[in-house]
Amino acid sequence: AFRCCSSFSSAEDAAESTTLSLSSSKGRRALMSYFLLAAAGLSISDVAGAVSTSRRALRGAKIPESDFVTLPNGLKYYDLKVGSGPVAVKGSRVAVHYVAKWKGITFMTSRQGMGVGGGTPYGFDVGESERGRVLKGLDLGVQGMRVGGQRFLIVPPELAYGKKGVQEIPPNATIELHLSCQDCGRMKWPFFFK
Repeated sequence: AFRCCSSFSSAEDAAESTTLSLSSSKGRRALMSYFLLAAAGLSISDVAGAVSTSRRALRGAKIPESDFVTLPNGLKYYDLKVGSGPVAVKGSRVAVHYVAKWKGITFMTSRQGMGVGGGTPYGFDVGESERGRVLKGLDLGVQGMRVGGQRFLIVPPELAYGKKGVQEIPPNATIELHLSCQDCGRMKWPFFFK
């Protein structure tokens, strides 16, 4: 028989201690639970290593450019967090929080004001950049995101403000967009739209 014992801090606890035997069903269950928890701990440590880059990115650490996915149009993206909700595809209506940066300085955000939660998400129909209603880099960058996901984009000038520039953003500037997908699907028109 396999014996298992525990140490206790008081005499009362020690009096209540029991010896488990493999022949008892409680002993087998306790032993099986121990091994399952140990195995779970090992698999969690493997996952922790895989998501360490995402945690660094969420804290604002620099993400190596080699970790980004580069699309044929030059747009680069890195998923900081993959959501679990519906996927944003062309034709769907999305609501996103965004932070737009140029050379590390925030020049536009949906999170300004409105208390701790920060602002109203920006809503648009995916594919609207074809009509000039939304920044091409934002439109293309949100495609494939899931609700709850967070994505970091490096947007080349042709998908940002191009040769014209805008306000303090000079012509031919590469910008960064930090996106957080809040909702996707069929929303009522006035909801989430600026």
